[in-house]
Amino acid sequence: MARQGQPLARLLSTQSTDSTTTHFGSKTVPTSEKADLVGEVFSSVAGNYDVMNDVMSAGVHRLWKDYLVTGVMRVDETVAHLSQNPPPQTDPPTPAFRHLDVAGGTGDISFRSLDAINKSLGLSSHSPPNPSVPCPATVTVCDINPDMLRVGESRATSLYGSQNVEKMSDRTPSSPLSSSKPLSFWEGDAQSLPFPSSTFDIYTICFGLRNVTDPSAAIKDAYRLLKPGGRLLIMEFSHPKNPAVATAYDAYSFNVIPEMGERIAGDRDSYQYLVESIRKFYKQEELVEVMEEMGFVEVEYEELNLGVVAIHSGWKI
Repeated sequence: MARQGQPLARLLSTQSTDSTTTHFGSKTVPTSEKADLVGEVFSSVAGNYDVMNDVMSAGVHRLWKDYLVTGVMRVDETVAHLSQNPPPQTDPPTPAFRHLDVAGGTGDISFRSLDAINKSLGLSSHSPPNPSVPCPATVTVCDINPDMLRVGESRATSLYGSQNVEKMSDRTPSSPLSSSKPLSFWEGDAQSLPFPSSTFDIYTICFGLRNVTDPSAAIKDAYRLLKPGGRLLIMEFSHPKNPAVATAYDAYSFNVIPEMGERIAGDRDSYQYLVESIRKFYKQEELVEVMEEMGFVEVEYEELNLGVVAIHSGWKI
């Protein structure tokens, strides 16, 4: 499904200008510096990130995320099935279902997922876990930026209570994944995450893949982390194919969003980067081919809002 005449090697290199440089928005920077530069952006916007998302999208980002969890992932149906047909238990016992949300620092996707899990199991969001048995399902939030994670931890504690949330400070770097608390927060680079292979049932990354230094490396690591039969879901700002829509989208993005960043968050440059990073990211069909090259099958995508956003899906067999 890649564009005609676009070799795979070129697709994999569209995120870099050569082996030692890559893009940071519209700028070319040393590859070794991109992660720190992106980190500075998200540390700067962390406190206002959710407010800005509401303002920039007129709240529509909430509908996109709701649709991803309830309409595409269908976490509630999966967990309900597992609760009625539990898989063979392991020693030591582990959750039957694990969801990994990468670049999910502030918790927007993970909280929706956990709410769907609780609803399917008939649990209250503040139900205390039973320390003697593993949770039937867990959600792990992972982000490279500790400031974003701390915002998420604070929100999670308010929503679910500290008894249901494992914070970064609750463990050592060598600690295993929690099986006793339904929600945990981890710091890690999407290109090489600190989890064992074949651990998760669903891996989501929403509006974060374009910020990774090497997106193809993150997709490759996602394949490693998923169990056979697991699913990768990527939600990302995309490229409208209709010329009129694309022109209007560009006008709004470059003229309005940085101005909003200046007025609401006092940070024009960070939001200028966020806009520029979208234009540098893979087109829809390009991302399909990269996912297939990394081993995923039945890869497809769905466009939302005339291609402003796309959800890509692939399976590990």
